[in-house]
Amino acid sequence: MGSTAKQTKYIVVSGGVISGIGKGIIASSTGLLLKTLGLTVTSIKIDPYLNIDAGTLSPLDHGEVFVLDDGGEVDLDLGNYERYLNVTLTRDNNITTGKIYREVIDKERRGDYLGKTVQVVPHITNAIQDWVERVGSMPTSEDGRIPDVCIVELGGTVGDIESAPFIEAMRQFQFRVGHDNFCLIHVSLVPVVGAVGEQKTKPTQASVRDLRGLGLSPDILACRSAIPFADGIREKLSMFCQVSPKQVFSVHDCESLYHVPILLQQQGIIDVLNERLKLKDLTISAEMRAEGDRLWAQWREFARRRARDLDEVTIAIVGKYTYLTDSYISVVKALEHAALNINRKVKLSWVEASDLEEASKNKDPLKYHEAWQQMCAADGILVPGGFGERGVEGKVLAAKWAREHNIPYLGICLGLQVAVIEFARNVCGIANAHSTEFRENCDEPVVIFMPEIDRTTMGGTMRLGSRPTKFQESEFARSSKIKKLYAGADEVHERHRHRYEVNPERVKELEAKGLHFVGRDAETGERMEILELANHPYYVAAQYHPEYLTRPLNPSPPFLGLLLAASGQLDAYLAGDDVTHDVDTKLKM
Repeated sequence: MGSTAKQTKYIVVSGGVISGIGKGIIASSTGLLLKTLGLTVTSIKIDPYLNIDAGTLSPLDHGEVFVLDDGGEVDLDLGNYERYLNVTLTRDNNITTGKIYREVIDKERRGDYLGKTVQVVPHITNAIQDWVERVGSMPTSEDGRIPDVCIVELGGTVGDIESAPFIEAMRQFQFRVGHDNFCLIHVSLVPVVGAVGEQKTKPTQASVRDLRGLGLSPDILACRSAIPFADGIREKLSMFCQVSPKQVFSVHDCESLYHVPILLQQQGIIDVLNERLKLKDLTISAEMRAEGDRLWAQWREFARRRARDLDEVTIAIVGKYTYLTDSYISVVKALEHAALNINRKVKLSWVEASDLEEASKNKDPLKYHEAWQQMCAADGILVPGGFGERGVEGKVLAAKWAREHNIPYLGICLGLQVAVIEFARNVCGIANAHSTEFRENCDEPVVIFMPEIDRTTMGGTMRLGSRPTKFQESEFARSSKIKKLYAGADEVHERHRHRYEVNPERVKELEAKGLHFVGRDAETGERMEILELANHPYYVAAQYHPEYLTRPLNPSPPFLGLLLAASGQLDAYLAGDDVTHDVDTKLKM
């Protein structure tokens, strides 16, 4: 059993000086460390923008849109939480200004406020607190335990106008839940300036002063810097920010993000949290403590591998948002997880899809030749999801190159659709094959708009969330590589985010030429979910997004297959050989 205490404890993570400082990683790392104590942890991300959710945001503006089991389209930080904490979150774990105001306005329209003037304080701030308290006590793991601790990341930067209602709500919330149940971690910047690389504390001092002026006092300072604290910096921050030196943590650049929990643990953050939140008063079973110890040992081994000099495998990611890699953060993590679990280091080669196209050869021949040089040098090719016509023909060319040259290929969502278009054109002889997403009235549509999807409303109207995929009973499907990678499962549950699908009227024609749809949706059997090409080292594509379910200690099977094939280990792995070499067993959470 978990904690017998009815009151969940809350750790709020705020940010100062600049945005994008790493609050999400510090929040995730703190949650992971609490899990190593045997505690049950959940998390909430507060985004102070007016959008209802992240679904309509451009990846170039806000990074990846992460999809949850229930179909919620949320901030990419919830992906970090799920990966680090091994939990399943819901759309309610992402609070936005839009959601809060919509809830309050709906109540006002129904007359719930009995004629009172509806104001930011108390109505908006109360709605925020009620939401946090409700979601903070929702179970997020299979065992159904109520969380002992809820990590709340407050997006934005202290001082932002849009963050003000949330700061005020948290100021009130600390008194609602009580002193022993509320801890504030403030993440700030200690820049390194000048020729001698001097660390400056003034930005953090100013940020903490602003925070105190709004009624919140940090219990822990997590200071981001390029280098570890110089002599006297911790003491200076302690003196001017009114916290004990042991509550000031140096979160400097290190080997990888997987080392951040180790960095915090070595500096004593668990002792500070134990003292501040009286965690030792919680009831934790011996079984849960042992589970926490195992998790910590596995995490340290995983981080150790990341720091080692392992053989490299080069994967070309062919996309249209490649100049903002946060657009593909879950894909990157899935590749890292798969590589490290087979004792390899992945080297990413970012290829802008449009640079592969013939038009680029005339417009910018240097970029064209560089892009194709990257393709030729890659051990494997990955085409991730995306929307819009730009770069589609380049992705088709990438799929063609992988098919014709026996290069391991993984297509995700649009990556499956372009593989179908390429195969239809170049193997089946359907010269005008295309998708109605890009050619609405094309003569030979092999990818079509799903009939049940809303064509007018953009937000939340795609086929979203966890859906079952059933492996087919054909001889090829039963012995397919991808089914073996899923441990021979007859059905798998993965997360979706798409409006278009393979035209079911073309399936027989495609399969007759060797493109096998080994997985179809379990509901109708008419929606193509997984394809695999016959007589190829590894040519697999999925309509769903397997990257959303990757875990550091339990990688996604399609990504694992790509890395195994790209490193020449797939056949041995499928035959049952241990490809992890110098470790006892594959890491599993």
